Amino acid sequence: MSGHDVLEDLAGELPDEDLEENLVESLDLYEMGSKPRCEEVEYLELVEDAIERLAWGR
Repeated sequence: MSGHDVLEDLAGELPDEDLEENLVESLDLYEMGSKPRCEEVEYLELVEDAIERLAWGR
């Protein structure tokens, strides 16, 4: 799967603004507690998974 395919796949999972930014930077700048706890856990897992998938091209 190419990087473009990975981005298309992630588009349905991540908010649009996160796809336009550096995902690693998004994690670095994220303020814990800025989202409800259940949303926060899900969001952080999605971003970390997206970073890994882009790195491996899958």
